[in-house]
Amino acid sequence: MTDEQERVQPSGVWATAVGVARVRALETERDDALFRDPLARAFATAGGLWPSSAPLPDDEGARRRRLAVSASIVIRTKFLDDLLQRASASGIRQVVLLGAGMDSRAFRMDWPEGTRLFEVDTAAPLDFKASVLRQERAVARCERITVAVDLRADWPGALVAAGHDPAAPTVWIAEGLLIYLPEDAVELLLTRIGARSAAGSRMGLTLGSRGVLDRFGANAAPGSAASMWVSEMPDDPAGWLAGHGWEADSHTLRERAAAYGRPFNTPPRREEQPGGLISAVRR
Repeated sequence: MTDEQERVQPSGVWATAVGVARVRALETERDDALFRDPLARAFATAGGLWPSSAPLPDDEGARRRRLAVSASIVIRTKFLDDLLQRASASGIRQVVLLGAGMDSRAFRMDWPEGTRLFEVDTAAPLDFKASVLRQERAVARCERITVAVDLRADWPGALVAAGHDPAAPTVWIAEGLLIYLPEDAVELLLTRIGARSAAGSRMGLTLGSRGVLDRFGANAAPGSAASMWVSEMPDDPAGWLAGHGWEADSHTLRERAAAYGRPFNTPPRREEQPGGLISAVRR
C-alpha cells in the first residue's frame, strides 16, 4: 500500500495545519518571499488544498478576514524564524515545537551542529506528515525527534523520555496553538514549560489579539479555524509572562509587517492592543 493510500486525511483542529502550509506555499512562490518553505506545497497537496482551496467569499468583511489571517501566518512565521536564529546564535541547541503540525523548520532552516529539534503533536498529524516526508525524500538538517502525545496529557514526561534535557536551555515555540486552548489549559502549558526551562531558555508565542473572537469567530463557518478559537491574549502579555518567570517583549502583527516591508494596507479599526507576537527569555 502506498503512502497516499495509507495517509489519514486531516480533520479537526490539526487540519488547520494544512491550511497554514498552503499559505506558506503561496508565500514561497513570491519573488520577495519572507521565507522559503519547499515542503509546504507537498503538505497542502496531500491535504487536498493545492492547487486550489475554497474561493474567497463574496462578503467583503469575510474576504478581508480571510486575507488578514493569511497575512498573519506569513508574518508570524518570519517572526519565529528570526527568533529561532537568534536562539541558535546564543548557543541554544534544544528546540521544542509544541503542536508542531506541518512545521518544516527542521528541514528548511540551517541549524548548528548538535541541535536537537523535538516536534510535539498527536499521532495523526505526525503520521500524516511522515508519509509526506517519505514521499518527498526530505532530509532534516538537525536531529529531529517526534513526540506523539496530546498536549492535554503528560507531554513533559513524553518529552523527557524522548531525550529532552530540562537542565539545558531550550527554545520553545507555540505557533498558532494557544488560541485553540481554553485559558486554564494555556496557564497549565506555561507552567509546564517554565518548570522545564533552564535559565537563558527562550520562547516564542503567538496569541490571539484582544477582540479576535468577536471579529473572526462570531460568524465563522462550522469546521473553520476561527470556529475553533477559544482564547485571546491577556491585556498585559508581558506582565502575564513575568508572572511565569519570563522577560517578554510583545509586538503587533502590524508593527512586524511594516518592519519586514509588508505593511498592512488597511488602517487599524481600533486602537492597537499589546502585541500578539511574543519573544521571551527565562530569568
